[in-house]
Amino acid sequence: MKRKQKTTSATSIRLSAHEKICAERMQTLIKTIDELRGDVKDLRSDMNKGKGVIAFLIIVGGLVGSILAILKFVK
Repeated sequence: MKRKQKTTSATSIRLSAHEKICAERMQTLIKTIDELRGDVKDLRSDMNKGKGVIAFLIIVGGLVGSILAILKFVK
């Protein structure tokens, strides 16, 4: 019977060590996921700024093109 008690305590020690390692891994994963979320938010804001610039350039290009077309037809 003594053997079973030693095996149980050895197993519980190994399990607690394993749980510590898993807890550290989970903390690392959580930190990494939080950093990635921040990066994704930054990328989205940069992308939205780019979309706004493109829309502005299209509008300005359309206005310049319209003005040039009107000037050609008026002459």
